[in-house]
Amino acid sequence: MNRGIWNKWELKLGVGLVILSAVVYLIHYLIFRDAHHIFLYLVGDIAFVFIEVLLVTLVFHELLSQREKRQRLEKLNMVIGAFFSQVGFGLLRHFSDWDPELDSIREQLQVNALWSEEKFDKVDTLLAKYEYRADPARLDVEVLKAYLSDKLDFLLRLLENPNVLEHETFTSLLMAVFHLSEEIVARRNVSSLPEADLKHLAGDVNRVYGQLVDEWLRYMRYLRRNYPYLFSLAVRTNPFDESATAVVTS
Repeated sequence: MNRGIWNKWELKLGVGLVILSAVVYLIHYLIFRDAHHIFLYLVGDIAFVFIEVLLVTLVFHELLSQREKRQRLEKLNMVIGAFFSQVGFGLLRHFSDWDPELDSIREQLQVNALWSEEKFDKVDTLLAKYEYRADPARLDVEVLKAYLSDKLDFLLRLLENPNVLEHETFTSLLMAVFHLSEEIVARRNVSSLPEADLKHLAGDVNRVYGQLVDEWLRYMRYLRRNYPYLFSLAVRTNPFDESATAVVTS
């Protein structure tokens, strides 16, 4: 027999409670001499145990699971918010400058306080047809390297966060951004890259670009639902709005 099992306090408590229950039943019998009454209620109590287990496992457990899931999602959205604050918004500003076709969808990206859930759904549908593409000739690799060079540690810490694994699309986005950062930082001299390398880097940018816009819209929808004051700032600093300013003018 494994003595380690018997040393567990849960097992000791269980055995102790069973013994106490047996002692109480014995005292009841010694006082009232009514075994029929004891077994009548004992069987009834045992029968109810199965219903109790059903309630605990299927109802209470589900409620606790839903609460735990909401808490995990809340923590994850805090992580997503930190990502956009430190990395995402800046990348969107750079990528949008290098996208020659952005003006065709810029109006659809002017999120504001009047947007409803239906509006977000409509924009999602429209943007699903758009090909996010940065022009290799417009890439400012020096600016991108300066921006990303000090972000690697931050991105690595995000990837190590267990809450990130709860969100598959955000994990994919983080991996794409991390790869782009490594590609850029690995090049010592980015002032005169060959055309083929610029096309390669543009491909890495485009991989991030589309995922980043999708995640940004999801995050904006989340802020609108839950944090109006954060949503207000995010709207005023919209990376796709060329006149955006954090200063409240009206």
